[in-house]
Parts: sequence; C-alpha cells; structure tokens
Amino acid sequence: MKKISSSLQNLILVLVGCALITGVLLAWVNHITEGPIAEKAEKTLADGIQEVMGTTGLTVTANDTLKLSMDGKEATFVVHQTADRNGRPLGAAVESTTLGFGGDLRVLVGFNPQGTILGYTILQTSETPGLGAKAQTWFQKGGKGDIIGMRPNEALLSVSKDGGQVDAITASTITSRAFLKAVNQAYAAYSQLVTHEHRTVNANK
Repeated sequence: MKKISSSLQNLILVLVGCALITGVLLAWVNHITEGPIAEKAEKTLADGIQEVMGTTGLTVTANDTLKLSMDGKEATFVVHQTADRNGRPLGAAVESTTLGFGGDLRVLVGFNPQGTILGYTILQTSETPGLGAKAQTWFQKGGKGDIIGMRPNEALLSVSKDGGQVDAITASTITSRAFLKAVNQAYAAYSQLVTHEHRTVNANK
C-alpha cells in the first residue's frame, strides 16, 4: 500500500510540475506575441479606415465607443471620426458586429457627413471562406449588390427578397441580411453620435 501511495504522490507531483511548466510557457509565448498581434490589428484597422473613407489624406480625430440597444440587446459600436488635412470633417468609419450564418460578422463602414456610404471592409468573419470572400466584394461599387452611395437614413438597406433594393449574395441570404443589418446599425450609431454632439454644441452656445 505504501508503494502504491508513494507512486501516486510522485505521479501527482509530476503532473503538477508539467502543468506549471506548460502554464509558464504559454504565458511567455502570449507575452511575446501580444505586442506584434496588437500592432497588426492596429495597422489593419488604420488601413481599413482609409479604405472605407476613400482617401489616405485623413486624420482620425476621435474614437468613440457607443452602446446602443438593438433588437432588445445591447450592441457596442466604435465610431472613428475623421477629418482631412485642413481639419474639415470627412465623416466617420464605424465598427459594427452582427450574427451571420457561421458566427460574428464584424464590418467597418465609412459614412460622409450626409450619411452616404463611402465604402466598407470586413474586419472579422466566421462565415465559410467562400461566403466571407464574396461578402468582401459583393456589395462594393460595381458589385452585384452595390451599396456604395446609398443612404441608410433615407431607407434602411435590405435584400430584394425582403422587399429591399439590394441583391443578396447568391444562395447566401442569411449572410447578406447580417451584412446589411451591420451597415444599418453602423449608421444608427453614427447618427446617434452626430445628433448627441450637435445637441451638446447647441447647449453650450
């Protein structure tokens, strides 16, 4: 019995030792890769903002995080306000996330001060690779579901199958609906921010 007990204790000590070593190694690897990953994410976002706003000659003047109630749930948006080199407002690039066919679909949408869609890019998708690639190009200018130049403030964007004006991705209505929902909600966040700032300015006059 003593031999068995001793062997069991040794086994436990070995397992605990392995777990500790593994934990330390994982923490070290995470620390080493954390910086480069963060830098890459920042560059991807910066490039995305320029892409959706349609110009490289801009400055991000503010990064505002908004929490709004959407369909009975709280949704978080990040509004990157931009200006040209002379300080004139160009509009904003808005991060918006909705649930697609395979999981979260995170979209960055650019709006000018009048609420017109300037461009978009997909920052994250859990859709199948084919659907993700299609969504990245389908709704771009010249694409079959072109939304560039449209204004969600005049009419919410929806697929033609739902009576809307946008052609859905072939055999991917769910993904198309999720994408357009993300765009509509992005505009709602942008509009909310602009309205709030306008009221604040008037209140301070």
